[in-house]
Parts: sequence; structure tokens; C-alpha cells
Amino acid sequence: MNADEVVGIIELGNIDLKCLIFKANIDNIEIVSSSVTPSDGFHNDVVVNLSKATNAVRSCISVAEKKAKVSLKKINIVFEQPDFLCTKFSKHKKIDGAKIHKDDIDFLLKEAKKQLILNDKKQSIIHIFNHNYVVDNKPFIEEPIGVYADSITHEITFITAPKNNLKNINQVFVDCDIEITRLISKGFAQGAELLNHKELESGSIILDFGFEKTTFILFKKLAVVHSITLPIGSHNIIKDISKVCSLSIDESELILKKTDFSFKKNDDLFDNNNYLKKIFFTKSNYRKISKVLILDVIQARLDEIISITKKQLLDIGFTLTSGISILVSGDSLTLLKNIEQYFINHFGFNVKKANIIIIEKDINPDKDFTSCMGALKVIKDGWETEAIPKISSKNIQKAGLIERIFKINK
Repeated sequence: MNADEVVGIIELGNIDLKCLIFKANIDNIEIVSSSVTPSDGFHNDVVVNLSKATNAVRSCISVAEKKAKVSLKKINIVFEQPDFLCTKFSKHKKIDGAKIHKDDIDFLLKEAKKQLILNDKKQSIIHIFNHNYVVDNKPFIEEPIGVYADSITHEITFITAPKNNLKNINQVFVDCDIEITRLISKGFAQGAELLNHKELESGSIILDFGFEKTTFILFKKLAVVHSITLPIGSHNIIKDISKVCSLSIDESELILKKTDFSFKKNDDLFDNNNYLKKIFFTKSNYRKISKVLILDVIQARLDEIISITKKQLLDIGFTLTSGISILVSGDSLTLLKNIEQYFINHFGFNVKKANIIIIEKDINPDKDFTSCMGALKVIKDGWETEAIPKISSKNIQKAGLIERIFKINK
């Protein structure tokens, strides 16, 4: 990054788009402006209406540009889709007593990429993480360049997304006359901002609880080693309450907001007979709805997320006694009171709630810019374990990021 270069970041979301413009040099980062606008045309960060999505993106960027008095030509995108795939490879090469060279590691990475592309040509690479090197059956934290060895094993994680989803996102920004510089996973960006070096090294999970999706992302040895996005979020709980209890969406959302997820104190919800209070029937006729029914509906979805999370841990060789910390984050934290306590009850006391970062305190006092700030770190400083694919210089000025990704992946 050049000194004092103006850089833009936009986070796609189910409810809001968030844009951040900043300047950075070696010693300092200055946030120049930010903006939040409704994310019309997107659903779970996937374009579902090209025209509406284009107008929403153009509006969000324009507001930030006017505040900063700049015009962006390029932008970085932070997003997370349920269609993201996390694929792990372990590639092996014999060295036969010679020194390990950079070309040996590059060869293993290329072989892994080749295998990934052959397995699913409809996916494109978003991130590549080098998370482990094993030389003669001994683990190495850093690249073992110059080490004499008989063999080397390189463990690599790929985060990919469907090509068509990326084409649609690219078209939105083409229509806005702005080029995409790079794509960054929201879960990865959150980890970069919220986790310290020790947590990233020893093993930590970000459990991002959103509007209609929940992302599970595991960091170890400073790399993303596993990730999955589930199409379940706070809005699914609201819809469950609405359907089972025959209440409106607005009434059900109000109930969820008033629910204490420690499930120890819910006096604001229920009367002395353990029925839902009359004040919550703002659109529906009053009737007796029991405390047990409502809490069972809410817990069913949360238990589903917890069950899948535990299975994911077991599938990759971890247990609840592995000492991994869990950080609960996401846009829904402002909606769900004491949600971290529910996860503590199931995972132990190594669970904590993430602190949110608010940029627009006067305009948008509850909008979390944590993912944008994490992406800012990754853009400015890079990431130790992330391998950036080499991009052909041929016609690079004319090719957008999505086209360059497809060129790499052919």
C-alpha cells in the first residue's frame, strides 16, 4: 500500500451494507468516512436482484465518498455466503536428503490448487491458508526453507465460493463503475480484529450469529483451518415463534428482543401464571401462550446450531476439552440478550461475547464495523499464513478481480 493511499471497504449484509474509507501509511491509519445503507437486492450476501443491489451499493459508496470528499475507483469486499466451501489438502513431496527450496513449497501449493479446481470447476478461490508444514514427521511453524529433509508435507486450507455468485457481485460493481480489489471472508476479517496472537495460535472459534446465517470459523497456528456457514440466524427463530404461536413477525421479534438467553430471568415476558403478557399482542388477539412453548421454540434453533458446531469440532479432531476458546459475534448480538450465556452452558466457560466496534456513534449507534476493521488490518499488513494467488500481468489493467480469479482457476 502506498503512503496515504485512500482505500475503500464495503461489507455486504442481509440487512445493511457498510462502507469504510481510510488512509494508511506505515505508522498510522486514519478512518476518513463511513456509511450504512439498507442492503436491498441481497440475501445472505448473494445478489438476488441485480438492479436493486446495484442501487444499494452505489448509494452506500456514494454517501461515504461525499463525506470523505473522494471518488473511489477500487474497493475491497467483505462478505460470507452459505455457499462458501472450506476444503483442506495435505500434499506430500519427497526431498531425498536435499534442501527444501521455495519451489518445493510452491509446487505443493500448485498441486493442491490443481486438485481443487479439478474436483469442482464451478468454485473460485477466495482465500488460501498455509496452516502446517511437516518435515520428516516433525511440525514446522514457518516455511522450512533451506532445511535438509527426506520429505515435506504441506497442509493447506482453501475457502471458495460459487463462480456464478461472484459473477453477479462483480456485475453489481461493474454497473457502479468501480473495480473489486479483493474479496475477504467476513469470518476471517472478524478473527483478524477480535482475536489476539495467542488465541490465533493456540486455537479459537468465531461463532458469528447473524440475521439468517451463522458462521463457524476455526483459527489455529494463525490460519483458518476450518469454516462452515449455516443458513440459520436470529430471523429464523423469529419466524419459528411467529409460525408456532400464530403471531406476527413484529410481535415475534419483540419477544426475541426481550428474551434473556440465560433463561433465568424472563419476568418481562411472562405473567405470574407463566403465560405471555398481553402487552406483546400488538397486532394479534390475546390468547394464552405458555412460557414453555415459547422457550422451547427458541431453544430448538439454538440447539440445532450447537449440535452442528459440536459435530464440526469432532469431525476435525477437537473436543470440548481441547482448550479452544469460542468468541460469539455477529449483528444479532444487539438483539439477543445474554446469548453468550447459552453457549457457555453448552461449551463451558471458554466462551465470551465479542465487543462490537461502532464507527457512526451519532448516526448508527448499533451498527457493528468489526468486520471492516479486520479487513482493514488484512489489507494494510497482509496475513502471515495467507497465500495470495499469483495473477497474470497480461491485460491486468483491463481485467477485474473476478475475471482474474477465473483466469487463475482455469
